[in-house]
This record gives sequence, structure tokens and C-alpha cells, in this order.
Amino acid sequence: MDNLHVSDLRQKFRERFGGEARLFRAPGRVNLIGEHTDYNDGFVMPAAIDFACSVAIGPRGNSNLSVFSENLNESATADLARADLCPSGSWSDYPIGVAVMLKRSGYALRGANLYIRSDVPLGAGLSSSAAIEVSVGYALLQLAGHAIDLVQLALTCQRAENEFVGARCGIMDQFTACHGRAGKVLMLDCRSLEYRTIPLPEAVDLVVCNTMVKHQLAAGEYNVRRAECEQAVQRLSSVMPHVRALRDVTTRQLEQFRTELTDTLYRRARHIVSENERVTAATAGLERGDLDSLSKLMCASHRSLRDDYEVSCAELDTMVEIASRQPGVHGARMTGGGFGGCTINLVGKKHSEEFRRAVAEEYHSATGYRPDIYLTQASAGVQEV
Repeated sequence: MDNLHVSDLRQKFRERFGGEARLFRAPGRVNLIGEHTDYNDGFVMPAAIDFACSVAIGPRGNSNLSVFSENLNESATADLARADLCPSGSWSDYPIGVAVMLKRSGYALRGANLYIRSDVPLGAGLSSSAAIEVSVGYALLQLAGHAIDLVQLALTCQRAENEFVGARCGIMDQFTACHGRAGKVLMLDCRSLEYRTIPLPEAVDLVVCNTMVKHQLAAGEYNVRRAECEQAVQRLSSVMPHVRALRDVTTRQLEQFRTELTDTLYRRARHIVSENERVTAATAGLERGDLDSLSKLMCASHRSLRDDYEVSCAELDTMVEIASRQPGVHGARMTGGGFGGCTINLVGKKHSEEFRRAVAEEYHSATGYRPDIYLTQASAGVQEV
């Protein structure tokens, strides 16, 4: 966050609430590979990006939480002393839900004024919701003087989205917003929450292409996919008692017991099982600098998401196809929940600008949509500014 942004945010806080503020930020994320595996106790390879949610926070003299969103020009207030706070179905469920879950976890919180500004594109699959949750949670804990355990913060923010907002997300987004590292991706085990960082090659840029579409069935179908995975686990565990999640199933076992599943459940499980294997292989490839193998794995991941998990759409497929044939590309696939949103592309630095121009032109010609294309980099997680 540059000095101009910092001073402007402080000024806007003073104008709205009066007094001085502390500033915090938490990033959005892209996921190189490992899609829909997090809520199946699997493996993911995300990176925090340099788009972030910024929060200016100051104390109040009462128990109210007063929240203002600059992006939406809307405000909301909740009394933290009340035990019966309920979701409203609006954007404010994210920050208020985090406060509710922190209190349920035993944290005493102060009343506070929060001014929220985010440059993470909304609805693009770049985890704008986790950026809000983590930045607000971190700010509330800091204001109240609590020591912060980043793993517990991530888990609490996930609970807020699961139980208060009502979206059954896995842990990846919140964990990445907490633990991101500049210049590195994370290889995260979503069961144990053990992770390691892997440097991105310096000669490669992360380029995110926003299709500018978000089909309405996205949120509902996300929950449907999660339920389908749970059904597959229930059936497979009847013949393999050790199976607690699709993470526990190998390709050989899935083929051996595929008659236990409907065709749809088999294809859903096949995506998760094969995607976990791809993340493991991609980790090894990235660590040895083998971008060719990573490119093939990202391509296979997109095909699996399209054909087995059925969460792609025509615009995503078109964007990936156009990107894949550009010079200097070392991998292209959809990223995020699907049904629109963004693709992630690894592009050689000397080709990045031409890539952006060519993809924007060809995608517009093919679909009529003018895409937003972001050149971003792996960035640090939540912090005070």
C-alpha cells in the first residue's frame, strides 16, 4: 500500500468517524492448481496477490461495530454485546460474521469503527470475501490487544463464511490471506494445515484474466458439488472404512469401487482424486523448475474441472484456449469456484504485455466481452500498514 493510499484512507476515516485510525490489509489470492480440493481435505497451491482489502479501524466508546464499505457506499451497525446477532443477507455479514465468530471463540472485542476499501475484484474468484474477513478479523484482534494465531484466525474466518454467511467454503482462501509470502506460492495440506513455500521463477509473471462473467448458478452449484463429494465419501466409506474424505482415496481404489457410485458421483470424485495427484506433481515440478510439466498439469486440471466437475463455462473455456496458444505461456486454467470469474496464467515476463494485448483482443472478438487482465505477483499475507 503506497503512502498516498494510506494517507487518503486515514483522511476518509477521519471524515466519516472522526479520530485517528490504524490500518490493516489482507490480500486476495489466485490458485495455481488444486481446485475444489480444499473442502475435501486435499492439497492446494495458492498464492496471495497484490490486490487487497484495506481496513481503517478506530475504537468506539460503546459496544457497537460500525462498518462502512467505500466500494458499495453502504454502512451497517451491530451491537457486539448482543448474543443473538443474525445474518442480514448483505455484504455486512462478512465483517460482522467475523466479529461474531471471534466472540464465540472466546475473544473479548472492543466496539469499533471500520472503514473498508478493497481493490480485489468482486465475484471474480480471487477471494474478495476472505480478504475482507481476514483484514477485519486481524484489525479487531489488534485493536483489542490480543495475540494473534494466524491459523486460528484463518479457521475463525472460515467459520464466519460457513456458519454466518452460509457459503460452505474450504480453508484455502482464508489461510492464504493469512500466510501468503512475497514471491512464493504455498503448498498447503488442507487437513493438517501444514504448508511449505515454493519460490516462483523470477522469469515468470502471474497474469489473471477476468472473463467479466459470473453465472448466477455459481453459489448454489458450489454447495451442490460439496454435497456430492460428501455423498461419494459416504458410499466409498462403506467398502473402505478408513475413508473420511476424498483425500483418502487413490485412483486405483476409485476404479476398483466405482460401481458403488453413480456416474455423476464417480466423475466428481475422479476430479478430486486426480487433482490431488496433480498438486503433488506440480509441487515437484515447480521445485525443480520444470515449467513444462506444470503447464501440462494445469491444462489437465482445467479439463477435469470442465468435464468431470462441470464447473467451467463457455467463457472460461474460450479464455483458456486463447491463452494456451500465446507465446511464452507456461500454463493456463480457470481459478476459483467456476461458472465465470478468472483464469490464472503463468507467462514469461518478456511476453506478458503482448499476452495481455493479444488475449484481450481475441477474447473480445470471440465473446463480445472486454476482459480485465491483471499482471500481479505473489504477495505477503495480512499485516498492519
